[in-house]
Amino acid sequence: MIQNKLPYSIFSLGDAAITIDFGNMIDQTINHQVISRFHELRENPFWGIIDIVPAYSSITIHYDITKIRQLSSGTETAFEKVKQLLEEKMKQSVQERTIEKRLIRIPVCYETEYAPDLQQFISIKNISREELITLHTQKTYNVFMIGFLPGFAYMGEVDERIAMPRKQQPNIVAAGSVGIAGKQTGIYPLISPGGWHVIGRTPLKLFDAKREEPILLRAEDTIQFYSISKAEYENY
Repeated sequence: MIQNKLPYSIFSLGDAAITIDFGNMIDQTINHQVISRFHELRENPFWGIIDIVPAYSSITIHYDITKIRQLSSGTETAFEKVKQLLEEKMKQSVQERTIEKRLIRIPVCYETEYAPDLQQFISIKNISREELITLHTQKTYNVFMIGFLPGFAYMGEVDERIAMPRKQQPNIVAAGSVGIAGKQTGIYPLISPGGWHVIGRTPLKLFDAKREEPILLRAEDTIQFYSISKAEYENY
């Protein structure tokens, strides 16, 4: 069983959503708490919950105001009632999850043709292309959350030497593009506007509506990238 020993705050997110926030940071212990609480709420919801959205270090609960008001007294708001219910949940231990820790190796072509930001990236960081590839592929990454696009996995943390702030101006990014933003790395599953620095591309499909499981990756997967040539990419 897991007991919550982490500090948190609960606040309103609009008129029909509420967030439990454990702090604005990337931390595997916090993320594990978030995922455990997410599963607990999903399996044992209270009346009025519409959706539950886990993130790096927070959980947002969307609720039906009409249903929540049926649970509350005449003096408290829907937000106050949901906050009370969540406070009660947070006092309870949650079941330790036996989650299948999958190690997934992802091929990436770091050739300039598939890495439009690579030259500028290595120039700013004052490293060689080979050093960038080594630093990006030598670590294993934890998938903290899926969001933004179907199948977009937020992973971390990259080596400090290749951490890079998001671009100020987003541009159109090809499906399969592998990027870095801050200490995060991720893969665009679909063509999309994006502000991450694209350093390579994978031939894998992160999202395929025709598959039995459309989304390839899931929270708490472990990812390792490995470099492939242009020919290997084209023939994958």
